[in-house]
Amino acid sequence: MKVNNMAQVVALQMCSVSNAEQNMAFLASSLEHLPATRPLLVCLPESFLIFSKDSQASYQLGKQIDRIKQQLAELCQQHNIWLAAGTMPVSQANGKYLAASFLFNSQGEVVAQYNKMHLFDVYVADGTRTYRESDATQAGNEVVVVESPFGKIGLTVCYDLRFSGLFTAMQRLGAELILVPSAFTTVTGAAHWHILLAARAIETQSYVVAAAQWGEHENGRQTYGHSMIISPWGETLTTLPTGTGLISHELDLNRLNTIRRDMPVQSQQRFREHLL
Repeated sequence: MKVNNMAQVVALQMCSVSNAEQNMAFLASSLEHLPATRPLLVCLPESFLIFSKDSQASYQLGKQIDRIKQQLAELCQQHNIWLAAGTMPVSQANGKYLAASFLFNSQGEVVAQYNKMHLFDVYVADGTRTYRESDATQAGNEVVVVESPFGKIGLTVCYDLRFSGLFTAMQRLGAELILVPSAFTTVTGAAHWHILLAARAIETQSYVVAAAQWGEHENGRQTYGHSMIISPWGETLTTLPTGTGLISHELDLNRLNTIRRDMPVQSQQRFREHLL
């Protein structure tokens, strides 16, 4: 696959609701305002399709995933874009669902699926307090890196950001652009969001694109926003702190290769045999 060394990437910040049709309508409207540059990768946040307290609503929606994937494929074809579709529920026979991130090419074909590996079972000092993703979500177990016109893309989701071993594993598989669709809480986001994103970019010497949820949602959750695109040197290239909308930046893989050449930390890593 031919790689474009100066390719464009977009992150869409959303405040998703519990109604999937409304969220899809917001996505379709937002895609009318894309940059003209092609190839173009559009990244959506975690839970872009449904943001609900009701896990059964997500499970039932996950039974219709083929229909929804077809709608997204048609949007890719209409706008001639690659699309990293945040997360969507994919229902399993055990009554749980995968939090699946699908990557579509510009022909509308699914070229990769990553299932969120690390589930958010934590206590946070906010209005929700106790989060138990594992009650309804089935964890994935596969590291995913895929070739694209934007370089090799590594797929993660939200809480995965705290687990550096996953990012090291992706870098060892050749990742140059790592996607982190997220719905960070306002508390954890203010404390750790930018620090973790910059750290993962620096340690893997990769671009990091983090499309985020923002605002107060129907289910009472509050999410941090601050969608970001970060360079392999750890610089914040562009960000949207609050509100919904698009951010974009041109990726320079020549610069990435220069950074890796001049500071070859991966080849100098003395603990490679102990890492994933």
